[in-house]
Amino acid sequence: MKTIYAIQNDTVDAICWRNYGRSSGVVEAVLEQNAHIANLGPLLPMGTKIFLPEIQTQQNKTQSIQLWD
Repeated sequence: MKTIYAIQNDTVDAICWRNYGRSSGVVEAVLEQNAHIANLGPLLPMGTKIFLPEIQTQQNKTQSIQLWD
């Protein structure tokens, strides 16, 4: 588990995007781990302690296309 602190105008979605590269399916796990932030509103107060659970990150696979093949 990793501990971070919210920056100014931070949201749970933004934290998930920065740390996991996605927010879909991750926000719920972070809120479950941090019940204290659910009542703080959409913008977290600067310095709020957030515990980030270990979550497997998805590797984005991009197929590249060669124009001249």
